[in-house]
Amino acid sequence: MPSSPLRVAVVCSSNQNRSMEAHNILSKRGFSVRSFGTGTHVKLPGPAPDKPNVYDFKTTYDQMYNDLLRKDKELYVKSDHIDINVISSSDKRTAKVLNLSNFRYTQNGILHMLDRNKRIKPRPERFQNCKDVFDLILTCEERVYDQVVEDLNSREQETCQPVHVINVDIQDNHEEATLGAFLICELCQCIQHTEDMENEIDELLQEFEEKSGRTFLHTVCFY
Repeated sequence: MPSSPLRVAVVCSSNQNRSMEAHNILSKRGFSVRSFGTGTHVKLPGPAPDKPNVYDFKTTYDQMYNDLLRKDKELYVKSDHIDINVISSSDKRTAKVLNLSNFRYTQNGILHMLDRNKRIKPRPERFQNCKDVFDLILTCEERVYDQVVEDLNSREQETCQPVHVINVDIQDNHEEATLGAFLICELCQCIQHTEDMENEIDELLQEFEEKSGRTFLHTVCFY
């Protein structure tokens, strides 16, 4: 078992959904955890798939919350499921104009997510701007994994302390974020209780792959 608590980072693209759900759960389990995004900007769903809401990483979660609340409260506040089959024929025509895909964002509860986020920390953070040292970095998609590894390898090595970077693909929706967060938490707990993390981690990841049916990527970088 590591002599001190693992220093953990969880990283997704915008530091909104997947990384923050894992941050929330890991923090409640007593881990020393931070969360990040790797994108150039923070993106949240908008009125259409090609019209996301884009923010700078300096924008606070509270500012995003208030901005979306002003833009279209009905679009972002979680509501009951709307079944097109029970809408009258005349209203169906109206529904098509409104674009029922918008209700997908309503059900995703963007405001609820932002409210959760601002209770954890003030604003999203970009991994490339953080110089803190971690024992374990978990990413939520392969593209983010590549960006994290690229950034770590581009830094000048100072201490040569190893950091394990592990990726598990998690779809960017609330249900998958929750399932993924519990998987990440379970993995961190198992790693925390290993006698020799450096020598046992590969075998542990193989066990998790077989157990979860998910593929894990793993590499070691150095500070």
